[in-house]
Amino acid sequence: MKKLFLIFNHTLTQAQKNDAISSLGVNEFITLPEDLQAIWSAIPSELPSISEILCPIKDFIKSRACKNDFVLIQGDFGACYELVSFCKEIGVTAVYSTNQRVSTETVVDGIVHKTSQFRHCIYRKY
Repeated sequence: MKKLFLIFNHTLTQAQKNDAISSLGVNEFITLPEDLQAIWSAIPSELPSISEILCPIKDFIKSRACKNDFVLIQGDFGACYELVSFCKEIGVTAVYSTNQRVSTETVVDGIVHKTSQFRHCIYRKY
């Protein structure tokens, strides 16, 4: 039984779920508890180091993840780097979702409106 831990600020799309099941062999999706999600969603930009802030999230992963599990990590670049490094240390596979962006532009009354749609492509290992 493989799990995918969701360390990011969005909700998985059905395409992302389907791909995790088919390409990664995942059969359980684990979201962060509300308190940990609040930490991940608001990484302070003014702090020179965020290591201490990430400790509860690392503890959560370490206490629940097994060697065959995956951790989807997307968000603040520094926080991602630290969690990816941590996952590698404990032998858990860190991944991210690649997306294709389809943009359209329309001009209404001289104002350019740009709309982007993101479509999941694959999971890629860090």
